[in-house]
Amino acid sequence: MIPQERIRCLKDLPPQEGKYVLYWMQASQRAEWNHALEYALLCANERRKPFLVFFGLTDRFPEANLRHYRFMLEGLQETQRTLKKRGIKMVVRHGSPEKGVLEVAQDAVLCVTDRGYLRIQRQWRTYVAERIPCPFFEVESEVIVPVERASSHEEYGAYTLRPKIKRLLPLFLKSIEEKKVHRPSLFLPPFPGELDLSSLDELLTQLDLDRSVSPVNLRGGTERAKEQLAEFVTEKLPLYHTKRNDPSENYLSGMSPYLHFGQISPLYIAFEIQRAECPDLAKESYLEELIVRRELAMNFVFYHPHYDSFLALPSWAQETLLTHAQDRRTYLYHLEELEKAKTHDSLWNAAQKEMVLTGKMHGYLRMYWGKKILEWSKDPEEAFRIALYLNNKYSLDGRDPNSFAGVAWCFGKHDRAFPERPIFGKVRYMGKEGLQRKFPLSSYIERVARLSHDFP
Repeated sequence: MIPQERIRCLKDLPPQEGKYVLYWMQASQRAEWNHALEYALLCANERRKPFLVFFGLTDRFPEANLRHYRFMLEGLQETQRTLKKRGIKMVVRHGSPEKGVLEVAQDAVLCVTDRGYLRIQRQWRTYVAERIPCPFFEVESEVIVPVERASSHEEYGAYTLRPKIKRLLPLFLKSIEEKKVHRPSLFLPPFPGELDLSSLDELLTQLDLDRSVSPVNLRGGTERAKEQLAEFVTEKLPLYHTKRNDPSENYLSGMSPYLHFGQISPLYIAFEIQRAECPDLAKESYLEELIVRRELAMNFVFYHPHYDSFLALPSWAQETLLTHAQDRRTYLYHLEELEKAKTHDSLWNAAQKEMVLTGKMHGYLRMYWGKKILEWSKDPEEAFRIALYLNNKYSLDGRDPNSFAGVAWCFGKHDRAFPERPIFGKVRYMGKEGLQRKFPLSSYIERVARLSHDFP
């Protein structure tokens, strides 16, 4: 049973005399542990109609490039194959998703979609809701606790959201029943403009993409995400609470790219963590990141209209940073120098190179990386733009609520004021010396150096 609080009616109309029930897949790009998919299938079974899945493939998504598209399409290719095994036809068409779904919905009894929190995702759904000729529902599957149920406003920090989330977990931390398909849709004829996902190399050449950022070796898709999660649970989770912040050790789960593209369910991950045989402290530490911290980021982008700008910072942080904007910088770098990792700081250079070469950066180092951009830019507003630009361009999990919140944290978001100092004002400072006292950074720098023969 899908909790009613995950479901919102975006267009209340009588069902059409249509040919199928339609699921417009966008945020939750997977064939399992997907509340939106299972709710739409339930509606199809109840009405004895075939069940159709539609995905609109735009090559105009803000700041996305070849790296992001390759990873996403690997996941969609697998999702289409998996749905076919269940008797479900998945149609992928090139074009604006919000316009494409309106065309396919002309013959739909009703339409269900998943929920996204970024501005463009919400704009798409609003556009469709205003024009669709049938009932239109949105089902939330990318968080454990639905965002508006967790809080009715933007939270100040993790400490204010945490008790609200924990109080609601028993209601929403429940598995999803996978329903059988009563009326398969594989017999439906091809749709105009339907794409063939069998050859991704060929498809990618047809798309008008930014090709300046190459794909990485990490493969997209639900199966690879589950394999990597299983490896993490067995080999790394037992020591996660003690080693997760150490860049010299790789004790992170690597789930963020898969979560970003909706290729794995956060609910599935939570269940796998809960049933793992390891110390409770390790489980609690990981679930804090997966649920409280991640859903704080969702809360941030959902409630703050300027989540991708300097205006997203709390007033105290904006004020103190602007007060110190004219402070003398010992080092000053332009975007091109930062992008090419040409600074005096070998640790920062290694972090930047890791992101460019692998599509990922160690989470703890990302904080240091962002704060140094603040220290080395001519003013805090330019620093914010540069950090967001680089992260969104090279990280597979860029352009994500977690990324927007993570960059903003470097500038004071979801944090408190600290003793005042030059450039940073009252925003938390991070220095290389402090990291060196905690971790053997030379091994991290050496590991990245071994990859760097491919660095542009």
